[in-house]
Amino acid sequence: MEKHKTPEFREYVAKLIVDDGRKATQLAYEMELNEKSIRRWAADYRKKKERLANPDSERLMSNSDLQKQLADTERRLKERDEEVEILKKAMRVFNKDQT
Repeated sequence: MEKHKTPEFREYVAKLIVDDGRKATQLAYEMELNEKSIRRWAADYRKKKERLANPDSERLMSNSDLQKQLADTERRLKERDEEVEILKKAMRVFNKDQT
């Protein structure tokens, strides 16, 4: 067989292992393929299948990303609080002038 396998062929072999429960060792022997390769194809297929089943799982963030996002959110909240205080003071000044 040719050295490089098509993505379709790789997925076919992976489905035989993952979906049909065939043994990687047996398939490697029958199809004259490297067992490590088809195990990797099966692992990739499992990951792909899981991503399709759980599209939100890709949105998970690392701890450092979450910390950066939290720090940014806290900074913006502090800025808004300062703006609110400035507006409150301005309202008091304008209300004094009207009375």
